[in-house]
Amino acid sequence: MATQLRNSVDPDPLDGWSLPAWTYHDAEFHRLELNRVFRPSWQVVCHVSDMPGHGDWHTLDYCGESVIVVRGRDDVLRAFTNVCRHRGSRLVDGAVGCAKKLVCPYHAWTYDLDGKLTGVPDSASYPTLDRDRARLVQVELEIWRGFVFVRLEDDGGPSVAEMMAPYEAMIEPYRFEELGALGRVTLRPREVNWKNVGDNYSDGLHIPVAHPGLTRLFGKSYGVEAEENVDRMWGDMVERESANWSERMYQRLLPPVAHLPEDRQRHWNYFKLWPNVAFDIYPDQVDFMQWLPTGPTTCLIREISYVLPDDRREMRAARYLNWRINRQVNAEDTELISRVQQGMASRSFSMGPLSDKEVCLKHFCKRMRDIIPEARLETQPPAGWSHT
Repeated sequence: MATQLRNSVDPDPLDGWSLPAWTYHDAEFHRLELNRVFRPSWQVVCHVSDMPGHGDWHTLDYCGESVIVVRGRDDVLRAFTNVCRHRGSRLVDGAVGCAKKLVCPYHAWTYDLDGKLTGVPDSASYPTLDRDRARLVQVELEIWRGFVFVRLEDDGGPSVAEMMAPYEAMIEPYRFEELGALGRVTLRPREVNWKNVGDNYSDGLHIPVAHPGLTRLFGKSYGVEAEENVDRMWGDMVERESANWSERMYQRLLPPVAHLPEDRQRHWNYFKLWPNVAFDIYPDQVDFMQWLPTGPTTCLIREISYVLPDDRREMRAARYLNWRINRQVNAEDTELISRVQQGMASRSFSMGPLSDKEVCLKHFCKRMRDIIPEARLETQPPAGWSHT
């Protein structure tokens, strides 16, 4: 397995150790993560192709917030908190929809698609009403290669484009801007801390042990590297036919893709953007996945596939087989992360030593310790530690 740490890090006595187990179930640590890690981070909502018409909207719920992204009549996408400025009611329910205006179901306060308050029943009875100040609260939005991201708070961190800058040339041939959804968003609750999902995603050492299918497909070509804000994993399919039916047929049926260079025709690329958004890039499709914390020991995995138009039967078959292969990989990973979460509940385990090949995990642990210094403590501090 090829490994590379592209950006050096400062020497640290904990550099060769994982985060302590208590940080994967402590409620106070979880609250700090929401405020210091997730509120300032970029979260993917959807693709611009998912909202083609005026009034189309998508929501994303995380960190106790609901964010709505809506296309205005001027064709501009804007993001707002999904909260009426009157009494705090949620404006819309569900993940997707379309509306000419956003009307609160509680008292019928009405907002235009640009967030402006346009209607208040019996408005003369509100002596303190200031319509300009009562606009919907806007949330920062960035469109990166067609994908829509939002950020609840700006802590001075990089844009998505700046995060992905080291890999722009690598991604450009895949024509992200032209993608369209294949199916709908899938939501998969998991009884694990969100960090366990990310640790597993960027871990290359478990591939030959726990993923026989990927090992059959990639042989020893699987590699990992860590940039400042992005982890990358990759593999090239071997010529030897797999003994597994789905893998063998995928190898046989995956057709040439005219817009990809020769070295990408049989190449799989995985990117994890800090802290919890992943793009799995295949010759036949692009998947995004994110794992959102819902509690100290629970999270929600959110995923969907995007594709370019291609009516070839071989391509349709390859996409189906890709799905079959990855469903098996996901089942294997679910078992792995569940075992780790269960083991971390044992008082016998705290920090584990990290291999020099675990470059992504080492980089992630350092960053978490920088953001929440208490993560340097091997044992769980007494309750109330986050308030001292």
